Amino acid sequence: MFEASRRFGLCVLNYQVTSNHVHLVVRDRDRGEIADSMQLLEGSVAGAYNRRKQRLGSYWQDRYSATAVETGEHLWRCMTYVDLNMVRAGVVAHPRDWPRAGYHEIVRPMQRHRIVNRDAVCEVLEIGPIADLSVIYEAAVLEALARAEGRDERWRKSVAVGSSGFVRSVANQLGTRALRRRVRRCNAGGFVVREHSASYDPFSGAQNAT
Repeated sequence: MFEASRRFGLCVLNYQVTSNHVHLVVRDRDRGEIADSMQLLEGSVAGAYNRRKQRLGSYWQDRYSATAVETGEHLWRCMTYVDLNMVRAGVVAHPRDWPRAGYHEIVRPMQRHRIVNRDAVCEVLEIGPIADLSVIYEAAVLEALARAEGRDERWRKSVAVGSSGFVRSVANQLGTRALRRRVRRCNAGGFVVREHSASYDPFSGAQNAT
C-alpha cells in the first residue's frame, strides 16, 4: 500500500489487514489509481506467498469489490467500522491492540513510510486543524465502541452508501450496469445501491460526493 501511494498517488484514508482479507478506505480521484493499486497489491501479495510456499495457482478467491461512500456522517461510520473489525471478531478489545491498521497512523503521526494521508482524512471528515485530528478521531472510535454495533452489510454488499441524491447519482453513472441494482433506504440510516445477489470481498472504497 505504501508503494501504491508512492507510485500511483493512491490516497489512503484508513485500512486494516487481517489474516485473510484487507479493508481499504481510499479517496477516489478518478485517475485510475485504485485499479492500478489493487493490481499491484494483489499481485505482490500473491507472488510473495506463492514463492514462500513454493506453490502455483491463484491466491485470491475473487476480485476486490468497491463501495462508494459519501463524505460526512456516512464516511465517519465507514472509517470507524473498519477500525472495529477485529473488535467485532473478538480478537482485540480496542483497535489500538491490532497492529496492522491505519488507526495507528491517524491517531499517532508517523514520520516515515506513512500509508494514511492525514491531511486528506481531515479534509473529507471536515476536521479543522490537523493538530485536532488525533483527539477528535479517538473520541469517534470510543463512541463507536460504546455503541457495540455488529456487522453492517452496508459496507460489504453495497455499490454506494450515502444520501438519496448521492446513491442515485452513482446509480446513474453506472448506466446499463445498474439495471439490476435498486436504491433502498437503509435501517441504519441513509440509502444504499445494492445488487439483488452478488458475492463481495470485504474491501471498501471511499468517494467524495459531487
